[in-house]
Order: sequence, then structure tokens, then C-alpha cells
Amino acid sequence: MKKLNDTSPVTEKAVLVGVINDDQDEATVNEYLEELAFLTETAGALPYHTFTQKISVPNSRTLIGSGKLDEIIWYVKEYKIDLVIFDDELSPTQLRNLEHEINCRILDRTNLILDIFARRAKTSHAKAQVELAQYEYLLPRLTRMWTHLERQRGGIGLRGPGETEIETDRRIIRQKIAKLKDQLKKIDKQKATQRKNRGKLVRVSLVGYTNVGKSTIMNMLSKSDVFAENKLFATLDTTVRKVVIENLPFLLSDTVGFIRKLPHSLVESFKSTLDEIRESDILLHVIDISHYNFEEQMNVVHQTLHEIDVHYKLIILLFNKIDAYRYVEKEEDDLTPHTKENYSLEEIKKQWFAKKDYPIVFISAKEKQNISQLKHLLYEKIKAVHIQRYPYDDMLY
Repeated sequence: MKKLNDTSPVTEKAVLVGVINDDQDEATVNEYLEELAFLTETAGALPYHTFTQKISVPNSRTLIGSGKLDEIIWYVKEYKIDLVIFDDELSPTQLRNLEHEINCRILDRTNLILDIFARRAKTSHAKAQVELAQYEYLLPRLTRMWTHLERQRGGIGLRGPGETEIETDRRIIRQKIAKLKDQLKKIDKQKATQRKNRGKLVRVSLVGYTNVGKSTIMNMLSKSDVFAENKLFATLDTTVRKVVIENLPFLLSDTVGFIRKLPHSLVESFKSTLDEIRESDILLHVIDISHYNFEEQMNVVHQTLHEIDVHYKLIILLFNKIDAYRYVEKEEDDLTPHTKENYSLEEIKKQWFAKKDYPIVFISAKEKQNISQLKHLLYEKIKAVHIQRYPYDDMLY
């Protein structure tokens, strides 16, 4: 979090709001808010403060209780905050009521992620995918754009124009959604044709949580220059490169990163990106081992792979950023139980190697550590797939 006396240039100041309930405890919410802060910074705003509230039943009008709402209203006015960002998705009614009560712009996590995707989209394909998701998000929330008409509702004959205007906009948005879906269907067919025309090369896809180093690994293995940055969702478009390890060529794809609470509309609109994963022979699941909760990030990715029905594929677990892994060594007389922060990298390795659910390798793409081990593992797995598929192919002999 930025301090209030920070003199760095500021475009927009934001406060973040999380809700503690039966589904997410305080520790989980605090972690979600840390990620929300990173998302906020990626979008170009500065997170100044966080608010949390424990509430068993969300308020249907404002999500949070009236007391917490008053705290936020005071803070926004006192420190001239530009926007309030909620970690949970807000209903159209909650969004409208909160904007009216707090008197500033309100975003939820979904809207924030959509904004980042809109900034990151470079190709016409990615732009169309994001635009479709934005329109589908906007459609049920359209009424909040017409709150200036509320004061007319008491007058006879003045209700109609506002409602007609809203319906006109809804019809326009529905037409745009239909047009974008048709456009994406054509692009998806082109992408499918491109994938079929790639011949008999084995396909490997890099998958993982956002900002774990997939693009850096892509650049390292393919000697290309895919954009890589220490920000969330640096890569939206799927990039495919031909890679050769020893005498064995294969296709390597870099795909968009996953994240908690990824909006369903984005999953749907990025269908062709997910198809790249579906049609891969091997998934290289990249994990940032230096992240204090990398196992939770792994679970998010595994859950997403289950949702798109590719969990049955051959998956290699690639623990990246071992150079950045840090742990707190316990004193010899410290009898308190071990926590994740107390495990050395060697202990972590032993734990994961003991499970043997997947092939595993630990590397640092940045420092080029254990890269030969990764290449050897890839070579063996890709060769096995190729021999099984083309047993009489002399390419490998």
C-alpha cells in the first residue's frame, strides 16, 4: 500500500474493500486484497487504503453494512479518493446504490480485470474478445448510467423517454454483442485451421497463474522476444513458436494467465485461447515458487483446467523463480511448528518429489538455473508422445 504522504505522481487514488464471510476467512480476504492492490496498480491507479468487514449475509443494497459504508464515505471525502474497488462482484443494484451513497466511481474485481484486459489487448482478435466481455458485463448494469433521469420519475409523461433511451441502448449493445460473437466465430475457425495446418509436430502449452514467468520461459526456450513484464496479464494473445531441443522440433504456446475469480465472460470470450490449451499434447504448468501462497495459485490453475476439461493431459509442473525463494530459518531451540515460511527450498523439493503425481522440475528462467534439466525432461516427454503417435516416423532416428 502507498502511504498517504507519498509524493509520486498520481492519476487516480483508490481504496479497496473486501468482505469476510463463511466462504472466505480474514486471512483469505487479506490475501485477495493484496492481489486486488496489484491489479489496481496494473490498471494505473494507486491503492491507498483497505477496508474489510465481517458479514454473514451480504447487504442486498450495498453489500456491506451501513456503519462500514459511513467509514468509507468519510475516508473518500477526507482524502479525495477517486474510486472505490470491491473485491467481490457487485450486482447492478449494489453498484448503483454505492455510487449514489459514496459519490465516486465504484468498480468491482470483474470490472477492474476487464479494464486491464482492455489496456493489454493489442491485436484485433484480443480487442474483440475483451470488447465482447465488456458489453456482456455492461448490459445488466446499464440502468446506472441513467440515474440523472430519476428526478423526472415523479412527473407524469416523463417516465417514458428515460426507459425508451435505456431500451435503445440495450438493443444497440445486444446487436454489438451478436456482431462480436459472429466476428469471433470466424476468427476461431481461422485459428482452428491454423492449428490443423501445423502438421504433426507435438504441441506444448505454457499454462499458469498470471505473472509467474511464462513469457520469460517462452523467450528462453524459443529465443524469441515475447513481451514479458512484472505486471498481471502482460500476455493476452496466444503466441506460438517452433522450438527445437537437440534434434526434436515441437510447437510451444504462451497463453493468457489465470487468476482467482476470473470473470466467466472472459473465459467464454477467450475461447480460442483456451482451445490452444485443449489441443495441446503437453501442458507445462508454470508455478512461481517464490510466491508465499503458490499452492493456492496452483489450485486455481488446476480448477480452471478441470473446468475446460483438460486435466487429463500430460502435465509437467515447472517451479520457476527458485532464485527469488526466501525462507525464515528457525532457531534450534524454537519448538513452534513449522510453517510454509520456515521450509527451505530443499525441503520444498523433497515434499513435491515425494508426491510424484506429475513430472517436476525446479528452475530459474531469469538466472538460467536448471534449464538443461528442463530441456531434457521436455525432450523425453515430447519424444514419447511423438513415437506413440507416429511409430514409423524416421524423424527421430
